[in-house]
Amino acid sequence: MVDNRYATALVIACVLSILATVYLSVAIGTKHWYQYSSPTVRGEANVSDLRSLYEEFMDGEFDEKTYSDTLFRLNGTVGLWWRCVIVSAHWNKEQDAKMMLECRSFSLPQQFTPKYKEPGNHNSGEDMLRTYLWRCQFLLPLVSLGLVVLAGLTGFCACLCRSLTPILGIGVLHLLAGLCTLATVCCYLAGMDLLHRVSMLPDKVDGSLGWSLYLALISSPLHMMAAALLLWAARSHSQNYYRMTAYRVA
Repeated sequence: MVDNRYATALVIACVLSILATVYLSVAIGTKHWYQYSSPTVRGEANVSDLRSLYEEFMDGEFDEKTYSDTLFRLNGTVGLWWRCVIVSAHWNKEQDAKMMLECRSFSLPQQFTPKYKEPGNHNSGEDMLRTYLWRCQFLLPLVSLGLVVLAGLTGFCACLCRSLTPILGIGVLHLLAGLCTLATVCCYLAGMDLLHRVSMLPDKVDGSLGWSLYLALISSPLHMMAAALLLWAARSHSQNYYRMTAYRVA
């Protein structure tokens, strides 16, 4: 028999966990973690230059310097697995042409590509800090989702066995998931800051955080609140169980 307080805490924890997992999943799959605002392009020479950057971005070899410069100058957005640019209507003869978002994904080998102290210059030496920040920012959210899936499977087995004993472990898994998500956001912000130090933004180009990053940031405290409710329910149930056992023995 489960006390109503424990049942309420478990239901709320489940809702929070589902919301946090959905938010994190959407954040991982979308491309708006960081976005750049570039000035309007004027002049045929500038348009030709940007067209060549775009073609290199879409069809050229993977190079951090190349795609970063293109993102800076073409209102780019970048996520954990995507990098996108906006194709300007000024490139076309038709002035009423719509602007299009063109994206390329980061392949798994590209995610493990080392970062260099001078982007594009392979002779400058590997920047270990930026390299491992980049790897952590895409590995940690996957670890977070894996922990939540494991917690869900454990909870399902606990329901089948009609036992509250695994709740403590489920709470710890949610706590670790929340910490991994928070670490993801921190690694991403630190990595972008270091990138902007070695690759200066062009004049009149501004960078800002995107809504995908905020979704990930929101999911972290939701997982932690779910963990707090689960840990409270596990601790309170354990205390009441020992009290009832002592009472029966007495």
